[in-house]
Amino acid sequence: MSTGDGTDRKVTFRGIDFESLDVRQFLDNVQTLIVDDVLVRSTRRENKVINFRDPVELQELLDLTISPDGAKHDTLVEACKNVIEYSAKTGHPRFFNQLYSGLNAYGLAGSWLADSLNTNGYTFEASPVFVIMELSLLQKICGILGYENGDGVFCPGGSFSNIMAMHLARYKVAPEAHYSLVKGAMFLGMGLDSVVRVTTDERGKMKPEVLEARIQEDLKMGHLPAMVMATAGTTVLGAYDLLEALADVCDRYGVWLHCDACWGGGALLSNKHRHLMAAVHRTHSLAWNFHKMSGAPLQSAAFLVNEKGLMEECNQFKAEYLFQPDKFYDTSYDIGDKTVQCGRKVDSLKLWLLWKAVGDAGMAAVVDNCFENAQYLAEKMKQTDGFRLVIPEFECANVCFWYIPESLRGQEETPEWWQKISKVGPAIKERMVREGSMMMGFTPLTCKGHVNFFRMILANAKSDRTDMDFVVSEIDRLGKDL
Repeated sequence: MSTGDGTDRKVTFRGIDFESLDVRQFLDNVQTLIVDDVLVRSTRRENKVINFRDPVELQELLDLTISPDGAKHDTLVEACKNVIEYSAKTGHPRFFNQLYSGLNAYGLAGSWLADSLNTNGYTFEASPVFVIMELSLLQKICGILGYENGDGVFCPGGSFSNIMAMHLARYKVAPEAHYSLVKGAMFLGMGLDSVVRVTTDERGKMKPEVLEARIQEDLKMGHLPAMVMATAGTTVLGAYDLLEALADVCDRYGVWLHCDACWGGGALLSNKHRHLMAAVHRTHSLAWNFHKMSGAPLQSAAFLVNEKGLMEECNQFKAEYLFQPDKFYDTSYDIGDKTVQCGRKVDSLKLWLLWKAVGDAGMAAVVDNCFENAQYLAEKMKQTDGFRLVIPEFECANVCFWYIPESLRGQEETPEWWQKISKVGPAIKERMVREGSMMMGFTPLTCKGHVNFFRMILANAKSDRTDMDFVVSEIDRLGKDL
């Protein structure tokens, strides 16, 4: 680099010399910290799920300043310790707060390796191994779904996968829109009025007869129904829509049937529970998050479609600087034009390495454990004073319940009584989080007239019946005096 006096000086860039003993020592220290404090200590039942601090206090505890000259390695390692100390320990067997929990060593190794190689999944030349791996993995998943001419892509989360399905469905119904609108308008130009809600039954399943009636109403009004989104494992009650009946309706009217199986798709890996997704092969597309019930690291979100070539037809813009047709290899392996994204993380390795290590039987065992824990917990709550299930039975690994403190038992269940019950969940949640004993969410379900209740999610392979017993006793301990 030239200086103002005309001389040259060598500039040292920190963190890029991996032969440096100092850099290697820093990485070794961080790796040891991750293994010892995150993967081992943070997953022990006797340790806290979270060391919660309120936002203002947390800002004071964390040194988030960035100086002009940078920080020493000791300071960086200490910062990493603080990140671990005050983060929620999602690998803890008593973290039931979200639709994901736990971690698998093989998936983690894949994530580390993919991040170390730091490549992009859009072309074969930039990502040869990962393109082949992704295509192979997606074909295996298509086989599970019964998509004989299927294809897919890994997406940055289930919401994006569902948007991709809307994108394809709209293109299928009105392909000319692809040529007159840029990609952004395809996503943003539909408007909220284009979303039609369909009534569900008491368990949260879409009613096929109501769906058909709504489609008929829209057709009479001159509208063009493009897509129906079924759900396999709803996020709250864990309901599985009746895919066969919905497919019959969609086939009659030529409507695209997409299945959001982000949470409940794991049932397909289990011989015991696969029946919940009967007729999945009749869907046109499906979203499946393997970072949920299967324990792959975030994110591992697959989007599958049963018509090979449709994603390219809908999305490709053939950017000249990336997708030259006269490359020296088969450019059908330049898969970046399948999606509206450009840059894309190579998410296939962490799932592939996990699946490769445990096999189909291991993947099924994790799913079966989730379902078994949920069934055990639900039965235990039925037999325990103070607990009431929101619905009698749950199809997926969700358990939703109210806790009724002793002070409210045996009373007439008036609107005022339910208003008091609505405050129980938030109060117990605060106590459990501040103590760090476990984490689970609460939610109302306004469309069904339900006030706040606990939503328990069983997604961690390390969780067992002792944890289910702990949940019941801990909720009772935390809420008994309310």
